[in-house]
Formats: sequence, C-alpha cells, structure tokens
Amino acid sequence: MDIIERAVSVLMHDGLIVYPTDTLYGIGADAFSDEAIEKVYEAKKRDLAKPISIAVSDFEMLAAVSHIDSAMEEFIEKFLPGPVTVVVPARRTIPGILTGGTGMIGIRIPAHGVALQIIERFDAPITATSANLSGGKDPQTPEECTVPRDLLIDGGRLAGTPSTVIDLTQKSIIRRGTDAEAIEAFLRSC
Repeated sequence: MDIIERAVSVLMHDGLIVYPTDTLYGIGADAFSDEAIEKVYEAKKRDLAKPISIAVSDFEMLAAVSHIDSAMEEFIEKFLPGPVTVVVPARRTIPGILTGGTGMIGIRIPAHGVALQIIERFDAPITATSANLSGGKDPQTPEECTVPRDLLIDGGRLAGTPSTVIDLTQKSIIRRGTDAEAIEAFLRSC
C-alpha cells in the first residue's frame, strides 16, 4: 500500500493525517465527519468557535460545497490552485462546526501533488488547518508538526508562508500571506 492509499485509509476511518501543502503542513480529516472534525479541534487545542478551512482537489469539488458567483469564480480561476484560502458561503453539506457558525467556509486548492492526490483519491474535502497547536509556530518541517495524528507524510521542508485568506463576499483580505500583493492588485482592478 503506497502512502496515498494509507492516507486515504486513515481518512476513511475518521483518523488524522499530517500532509504537505504548497505553504505549510496541514492536518487533514474527513470534512464531512463530525467525529473526525472534533478530533482536529482536540488535536490543535482549538476553540470550537473558530472555523477550520478545508482543501478540495478541483473547482467542481469547491462548487459542490460552496455558493459562488461569477466574480468569485473569476478570482478562483486566477489564483487557485495556489497559496490562497477563499472564504465563501458554505452549502448545507458542510458541517456547521467547520464554519464556526458563520455560514462561511475557507477553501483551498493546494498547489501540491501529494495533497491533491490524497483529496482526489479520497473523493471528498479534507480539513486544511496547520498541523500545530493553536497559536504555535507554523510547521515547515515534519519535526514542527506538534499535533497528535495517525499518519504523517514527510514532504521535506515547505515554503513556510501561510496562505493569504480572502473573504470573497467582501473582497477583503483577512490574513496576508503568499501572493497578497497580486491579490490586492486584482481586487483593485475589479
């Protein structure tokens, strides 16, 4: 069994994986399983009121879990896959715990082959929060991944800059990260 198959098996059994992305190591769990999501909050010691982003493998999966209009679609086509998290209205298929009660969900399409293969083979979104204790150092290396997990996929040293988080309904940056200047320029031109 290869590492991708092992990761998918862990996810199918409500387990936690640590996986590499184009920014940091993420902690992944089945984004449709309340039990798995609760494990992510426990592992990170994260406040349940704080939302957790998800990762999808393509635009079709993104559209299946969110409500997006044509302006949002234009932004997504330009910046994803990549180091950007878009915050958009969530569909009812997304568990409320992930939205922190806001009705909004942060979504990434990571530009990383391993992450995309896992999500494609799992055929469903997974959580996409950093693999550290809440407030801890952003994990660039496997050794910096401080959360309990069932499987860690070693992707070596990663870029280390968090994704830029943008609220596409407000067209505003929530957290500056990679590509923030390009995103701001794009928003000004719209």
